[in-house]
Amino acid sequence: MLALGLTGLCYGASWSTPAEVFDALTGSEPSVVISDWRLPRVLAALVFGAALGVAGALFQNLTRNPMGSPDVIGLDAGAYTGALVALTVLSGTSAQLAVGSVLGGLVVAAVIYLLSFDRGFSGLRLVVIGIAVNAMVTAVNSWIVLRADLEVAIAAVGWSAGSLNGVGWDDLGIPFSVIAVLLVLMATRAHAMHQASLGDAVAVTTGVGLDRLRLVMVLVGVGCTATVTAVSGPIAFIALAAPQIGRRLAGAAGVPLLPAALTGSVLLLGADLIAQLLLAPVALPVGVVSTAIGGCYLIWLLTKEVRRA
Repeated sequence: MLALGLTGLCYGASWSTPAEVFDALTGSEPSVVISDWRLPRVLAALVFGAALGVAGALFQNLTRNPMGSPDVIGLDAGAYTGALVALTVLSGTSAQLAVGSVLGGLVVAAVIYLLSFDRGFSGLRLVVIGIAVNAMVTAVNSWIVLRADLEVAIAAVGWSAGSLNGVGWDDLGIPFSVIAVLLVLMATRAHAMHQASLGDAVAVTTGVGLDRLRLVMVLVGVGCTATVTAVSGPIAFIALAAPQIGRRLAGAAGVPLLPAALTGSVLLLGADLIAQLLLAPVALPVGVVSTAIGGCYLIWLLTKEVRRA
């Protein structure tokens, strides 16, 4: 994280040395480019990557399935639907985008949960139904874009790729605060989550309220996903890959939150640097790179699951 963060602060239209970055951050040699352009982008990648990693870990623990991430089961698409409604029906302010994203994600999460609940909770059923709902919500999003005014449609399609281009300090105050509250809330429930991952019977005997815990996990996961979507658009596959990579690096039996958060930060910041380098000086949306990386990871994961079956 430190190496990638330093590289992100140094890289741009003109390369800055680490000494220049240090002087800019300490205020001895102020630099608008480093302090106001590059630093917000690097911090956004770190914080948003951590939020997506935690969201993926929550849903993979909830479903007990490595495929159970927000972008696979439709929560990203639902948050994007809410944002599209804010863009096309309302004036599309930052507050409207944030509220619309959260509401869209919560509605899709509620629909998936209700459809998958049949005489008990089944993680596999939730993933399968989530994939189907994701396809339907994606179709609805395409219809909304096609029916929108040309300028709004162009903006919505570009934003849907997921991008950190142009992110500034004004865009990050509220999202960082919301994500911090959600992560602290989930940190207080992390022990109960790991107890639940051992099985419902073990969780109940140790005093874990499964229904309340699952509700908190869903709310925090949707909140993290929707907050990121409201600022940068839906960034795919970080939430899918980060928890499993973090789990393997940590050698953990379950899907712990801290390794998922740290891995998510590294993946998103690395993907954003690649997006800036590939067609420099034109910066690609980070979602293009994360989707390419995530696609390779998904092929590997599916191949491994098939062999295990």
